[in-house]
Amino acid sequence: MDWGTDLWDQYDIIDKHTQSGLELVEKYVKFVKERTEIEQNYAKQLRSLTKKYNPKRGCKEEQECRFSNHQSFLDILNEMNDYAGQRELIAENMMMNICIELTKYLQELKMERKTHLSEAKKAQQSLESTYKQLDSSKKRFEREWREADKAAQYAEKTDQDINATKADVEKAKQQANMRTHIAEECKNDYAAQLQKYNKEQSQFYFSDMPLIFNKLQDMDERRVRKLAQGYVLFSDTERHVMPIIGKCLEGVTKAGTNVNERNDSIALIEQYKSGFERPGDLDFEDYSQGINRASSDSSLGTLGTPKGPLELLGKNRSKPFWLFSKKSKRLTPERIIVMPTVTEDFGHLPPEQRRKRLQQKLDDIGKELQKEVDQSEALEKMKDVYEKNPQMGDPASLSPQINQTAQNMERLRLELSKYESWLTEAGRRGDSMLRRDTLPEDALSYRSHSNNNEPYSPDGTHSEEGAPDPSQAIYAEFDDDFEEEEELVAPIGQCTAMYNFPGASEGTITMQEGEVLSVVEEDKGDGWTRVRRANGNEGYIPTSYVSISLSK
Repeated sequence: MDWGTDLWDQYDIIDKHTQSGLELVEKYVKFVKERTEIEQNYAKQLRSLTKKYNPKRGCKEEQECRFSNHQSFLDILNEMNDYAGQRELIAENMMMNICIELTKYLQELKMERKTHLSEAKKAQQSLESTYKQLDSSKKRFEREWREADKAAQYAEKTDQDINATKADVEKAKQQANMRTHIAEECKNDYAAQLQKYNKEQSQFYFSDMPLIFNKLQDMDERRVRKLAQGYVLFSDTERHVMPIIGKCLEGVTKAGTNVNERNDSIALIEQYKSGFERPGDLDFEDYSQGINRASSDSSLGTLGTPKGPLELLGKNRSKPFWLFSKKSKRLTPERIIVMPTVTEDFGHLPPEQRRKRLQQKLDDIGKELQKEVDQSEALEKMKDVYEKNPQMGDPASLSPQINQTAQNMERLRLELSKYESWLTEAGRRGDSMLRRDTLPEDALSYRSHSNNNEPYSPDGTHSEEGAPDPSQAIYAEFDDDFEEEEELVAPIGQCTAMYNFPGASEGTITMQEGEVLSVVEEDKGDGWTRVRRANGNEGYIPTSYVSISLSK
């Protein structure tokens, strides 16, 4: 079935149908454009939303990203930003693959339809012109035949008229013959025009118009097929990005499952743990006996301990230390907090935070030193190449860089040694504070009467020569008891020394570069790892000095 055969007489219907099809394509293109605008606006709003809730660089929220619940929220924002990108990709692909393609194809269909309709109109006009010629010849034949009939009747009447002369009769007969001859010619012309018209009409209805209608049918079917492909692309465009969108949603789910409340609590402790002791009991000050008030100021501090919260905050030590500060709109001298001066050795920080900052500084210096070492080795190799192949370069030109690198390495080594000494000092103080929690009260009271300005020895006791300290014996006895009760712990891994470590302070162990040791206890966040040699000797070493491989 085709339009040329079954719809040969429905030109107007075919014209309206093809026009309606083109209008549907235009309508669908507009629909997809509006859908792309919705997707673009949605993506834009999502990006604005994620930007609004993303923490600014250096703000308080960015500092809290070490907690898993804060980091997970940032992960969700990043996933939503990627999700917005996929919505933009959907809009872009729909615009390119559907709107632009269909618009271009629609223009081609309009031109093709216009051509076919123009051909139909030409064929129609040609048939109408032939029909007009046929009608004209027909009317002429009719008119001439009537005139010939009248001339024949007049000749016959004249011939019967007794009063008519012979000349009149001859003239009438000639006139009748002439009219009859003209009528015959018009008849023949009319017959020829009729034959021509019938031929053209047959050509018009059985060949020309069916061919045009079939072309229009083919055009419309191609339009429908192209439009159907556009319908499919409407879903395929979004289906192609669904795996990525699914990954974005999986990332949001993963961000939720990555939240660990216990780790967040531990992170908060590691970040803000000061290492201070809790305030001790206040001494009774009996003013009736004339006791010097200043003698009770040592209730919160003992010999060898770092500055406590009262000293760091600049509070009056004669007053109790309160956990919850009392807020007041009126600012008095007593409420003014004097912030400590920032020092290079981080002495203004609490013990625990000081050790962490020193360890972090050591790690940074170690990385810089390693870079300088690598650069020095590269320069030495390049100098050796230049010496062997002078045409490649002058070895003397590398001397300034080599000297500068050597100076940098020496400076970094000095800084490394300096910070190591500060870290060792901070570790001793921390150890002494931990031990005070387990010492008898008489040992603590004995140490509280010592001079606060006396220096410490590596084992945490006073280093004044010629004055033995009884607390040293207490420490030794306590440590001996602890070592007797301690059982040999199985190693949890191995480590390889990257640098030499002297192990001069108490509790540490010497280590040579390249030496392999067994790991007994991991780094607890203080920058030290407990290791054991093959002979059974144990001690602590800096974590940054070794490469650790733990057993699974």
